[in-house]
Amino acid sequence: MTIDQYANHFVCDLVAYEPGKPIDETARELGLDPSMIVKVASNENPLGPSPKAKEAMIRALDDSHIYPDGGGYRLRSAIAEMLEVDRENVIIGNGSNEIIELLCHTFLNKDAELIAAEHAFVVYKLMATLFGAKYVEVPDPGFVHDLDAMADAITDKTRLVFIANPNNPTGTLVDQEAIDRFMARVPDHVVVAFDEAYFEFLDTPPDTLKYAREGKNVCILRTCSKIHGLAALRVGYGIASKGVANLLQKARQPFNVNSVAQAGALAALSDSEHIEKTRAVNKQGLRFYEAAFAERGLEYVPSFANFILVKVGDGDRVFKEMLQQGVIVRAMRGYKLPEWVRISIGTPEQNTRCLEVLDAVLTTAVA
Repeated sequence: MTIDQYANHFVCDLVAYEPGKPIDETARELGLDPSMIVKVASNENPLGPSPKAKEAMIRALDDSHIYPDGGGYRLRSAIAEMLEVDRENVIIGNGSNEIIELLCHTFLNKDAELIAAEHAFVVYKLMATLFGAKYVEVPDPGFVHDLDAMADAITDKTRLVFIANPNNPTGTLVDQEAIDRFMARVPDHVVVAFDEAYFEFLDTPPDTLKYAREGKNVCILRTCSKIHGLAALRVGYGIASKGVANLLQKARQPFNVNSVAQAGALAALSDSEHIEKTRAVNKQGLRFYEAAFAERGLEYVPSFANFILVKVGDGDRVFKEMLQQGVIVRAMRGYKLPEWVRISIGTPEQNTRCLEVLDAVLTTAVA
């Protein structure tokens, strides 16, 4: 007799989300010097946080004994001004992942359906399962969201459609024309979530905010974890129609974003120099890997984000053998891509080290 029999069966059957392997854990297990480990597994900013954000976070520590502003007035106001929406359109979360969860809290139940692409962020499926909803997975030819097929999949039970753009883990993008054509077909009982965690890496991003301004049932998800280098703080935000945003505020936990995170995010949003420096490093890194993979005859998916997906044969083996040499990449079996690994873009030095180790591992496999 175990406690499992009293738990919800859909929780017992879940496979927990497995993040990129931490540096400290790798160092402990393999007896390596943490400073010598290169982690290119979790799409983190290799430049670290904005200097302005660090200064703001240090100042915020003086008020650690005081509860944070539960409504996030200053941060939400700054986001609203930056994106030319009203503060009532903005909701902040403990990472954009919490906004995903709030959408599911608000709109999913055992009679509802959630639609996503076949190779989209695995958390969508986890959330649908946790709320007892049906998860509808739509094929994505060429690893690109097929928005026409996703529109065809909508039924009277559909409540949420998630569109990750650029998509994780493939790095692919759907354009404005496809989005507009899709939105013209979405009925009023469906909320469309545009997950735009990598939005700032785009040169010419599609405009989804117009749908929130028009009052459509949408929620655009953004994060400070990627371009701003604040992954440890867990702060993200959503821009939604006021009707959707009001419902999400009701589902939100009080004080869900701490004061240090709010202060850091507020400063980071305005640090254009750090943002542009990060974009430049990322573009250089993508060109480096694309040229290297093409030279080696390795299949890869051209990426619009800060990572790249490459076909290596046995992704699990490559991950494990690279790990032994102190380089952490991400195996993709959990995304039904067992022959692939995902590599986050690092500094030039990190990219060079990662490629050298990858070459060695692939050469060993051939021998």
